[in-house]
Amino acid sequence: MTATIRELLATGNPSYSFEFFPPKTDEGERQLWQAIRELEPLRPTFVSVTYGAGGSTRDRTVRVVQRIATDTSITAMAHLTCVGASREDVRATIGEIKAAGIRNVLALRGDMPGGPAETWEAHLDGLRHAEDLVRLLHEEGDFCVGVAAFPEGHPASPDRDADVGYLARKCAAGADFAVTQFFFDAADYFRLVATASRVGCEVPIIPGVMPVTNVAQIERFAALSGAAFPPALAARLHAVGDDQEAVRAIGVDVATDLCRQLLDGGAPGIHFYTLNRSTATREIFARLHRGEA
Repeated sequence: MTATIRELLATGNPSYSFEFFPPKTDEGERQLWQAIRELEPLRPTFVSVTYGAGGSTRDRTVRVVQRIATDTSITAMAHLTCVGASREDVRATIGEIKAAGIRNVLALRGDMPGGPAETWEAHLDGLRHAEDLVRLLHEEGDFCVGVAAFPEGHPASPDRDADVGYLARKCAAGADFAVTQFFFDAADYFRLVATASRVGCEVPIIPGVMPVTNVAQIERFAALSGAAFPPALAARLHAVGDDQEAVRAIGVDVATDLCRQLLDGGAPGIHFYTLNRSTATREIFARLHRGEA
């Protein structure tokens, strides 16, 4: 039987995982599978596949996760949201995931089709919160359930303490672990872990890291997610202008340093946001395993 992420984290070995999104084109499909094949030899603890805003990639997400599970040696996790779907729609998707043999699911409230900035509205016959989805997954099958965590607080949360309270509720509902939004300051992660522990949330919290390979892209992602993009890093990146190789080199250096701080401080592993590319992630992974800064 496929291992659960809960079981893999319990070994105490550092977890290295990679996140992908379902491609929209044939070229995107080729790029995705090239990245997966290049990362497979690293023997990741697991990989995850995202679920588009408003549930827009439902079928593709399930298909990609199933192919990873059947055609590779990698443990796969499907993202699942409850936005824009009735309870029965969500049950149907859970049934598809279960039928595909997937045991690991990341339960998310999700964004509206317009993205994180759009006011969130629950479906009239749907679920309102990620904690409700966690409970439903446990009702529907023997799933290992992960949830999202936000080192700098979710953009819609009134403050960081309230946001950690939401995380605690997801843990109480049965979450087995959490994966964070990407961030740039290790202190934010360790503050989150300490605060979560004080309110009774003791599940492993895996920090998410996104290597900077494109300045405009990462600034846009940071603005959407509410992550603070450090001014000093922005200045370094803008100083090299349109030299993409120099941007990538700085991004790899910064991400490697962040990963080392996190692992040395006791983080259970690293979850890489790959954007369906493998080069920067593989270089960071190699540096970490060679002990380089």
